[in-house]
Amino acid sequence: MDARRDPATRSGTFRRVGEQLGINPETLRNWVVQAEIDEGNRPGTTTSDAERLAELEKEVRELRRANAILKSASAFFAAELDRPPR
Repeated sequence: MDARRDPATRSGTFRRVGEQLGINPETLRNWVVQAEIDEGNRPGTTTSDAERLAELEKEVRELRRANAILKSASAFFAAELDRPPR
């Protein structure tokens, strides 16, 4: 699709093809840009990298939550040990 490489015809190409496919031209443009990134023809975050980042961010949230629970439990049991026997 050489027309998409020419800045003068690029937006018109997305508009025409988008109309033919019933897709918003901006959505189509975003898909093409992402495909170019995934192919290595344009700088940016690839789809697989974005998925991996999302997985790692989720894991970090879960680990932080587990860490907070462990800290609370540790403080509770430390207080229990410091309490005089009954």
